[in-house]
Amino acid sequence: MTNTPPPPETRVRTLVRRFKIWTPLVLLLVVVFAVAQALRPLPEPKLTLTSASSYTFKGGEPSIPWPDKGQAAMDVDGIGSFGKAGDQKPVPIASIAKVMTTYLILRDHPIKKGENGKTLTVDAKAEQHYEKGKAERESVVKVSEGQKITQYEALQAVMLPSANNVARMLARWDSNGSEDKFVAKMNKTAKELGMKNTTYTDPSGLDKTTVSTAEDLVKLGRVAMEDPIFKEIAGQPNYKDLNGDRQDNFFGLVPTVAIGIKTGTTTAAGGNILFAAEKKVGGKTHVIIGAALAQFGSQGVANIDKVTDVTKDLIAAGQDALKATTVVKKGQVVGEVDDGLGGTTPVVATKDVTAVGWSGLTSKVEIDDAGKTPPHSAKAGTVVGRLTVGDGTTSGAIKVPVALQKDLTEPGFGAKLTRIG
Repeated sequence: MTNTPPPPETRVRTLVRRFKIWTPLVLLLVVVFAVAQALRPLPEPKLTLTSASSYTFKGGEPSIPWPDKGQAAMDVDGIGSFGKAGDQKPVPIASIAKVMTTYLILRDHPIKKGENGKTLTVDAKAEQHYEKGKAERESVVKVSEGQKITQYEALQAVMLPSANNVARMLARWDSNGSEDKFVAKMNKTAKELGMKNTTYTDPSGLDKTTVSTAEDLVKLGRVAMEDPIFKEIAGQPNYKDLNGDRQDNFFGLVPTVAIGIKTGTTTAAGGNILFAAEKKVGGKTHVIIGAALAQFGSQGVANIDKVTDVTKDLIAAGQDALKATTVVKKGQVVGEVDDGLGGTTPVVATKDVTAVGWSGLTSKVEIDDAGKTPPHSAKAGTVVGRLTVGDGTTSGAIKVPVALQKDLTEPGFGAKLTRIG
């Protein structure tokens, strides 16, 4: 036998041999890459707004009868602000301080609807404060050491006849006998609520060093009125106390003009009112929150009648200014679901969107998934989020569900294969 030598190496033979070796490897890598791309988790779909991000009501701004002196502010919960008047510097707020006291007691010791909450035992300090305060013409309600009083009635005493002695008793009850600890909680909460110009030095507001601004108090009034028990008590014209005496609400506009919240009058503070009123428009009841501070009568004397007239005029102007207009029609495309791989599916309003506001007001238009990420696939008509028109803050804004205009389908193989990152 003779050995046949291999043919001489040529450029073509080298290329052929390399092709035979590398082609299967490349094909294998391509298959592995394609499978890996196809099996990778899909990016989360995102709901985005495609319509205008705001709407401005036609016409000039409404004329609000702001007070000539002192300060005031007013807005509509979830809709926007009418603005403010006067220098928003901290001033004594008198018994309006009790709004924070009541809010905190209900926040930390909630009362169920139709119930009276916990039962308190009247301490000696509350009785002594009553005796001393009565002689000095202070706002107090008669209580005796050892008496039992429900939490609900104690809050009525604080909010309606503005009982300083009961406000301080509640502070001690909440904070293991320490009014100072309760006041610290008041200031901490004020900071959390964005009340930058507010300082509390006592639970009742009798101290002239307890100060705030109209703007800050509107923020507090808004959150306080969201508590149904607070709103219920603040809207009562009177109640009968544990001694059988009728106690009237010092806020005389409740319940005919206003639905709450609180008055406050001292020599240092003048006349002050934090108020809430309602107006039904656009098929929904909207809450107007406002405050008027440092209102004095003739010769600089504190006068509750003066601030009551200011409040009545502000409420009337706010109610008259509110109007409704359709800003989005049912079926109108307002956004889209982006699948993250280049595909989009339009979403539409499920009903007419009626914005509430006043002339000159610009309202935000926002879209969100309401806390639930849109699916990768769904049928046309599936609700995937909501459209909100308002100031973007609270439940008072107008909210309408949005749904898929057409079927939402999972990204195809080609989109999965070519995605990067």
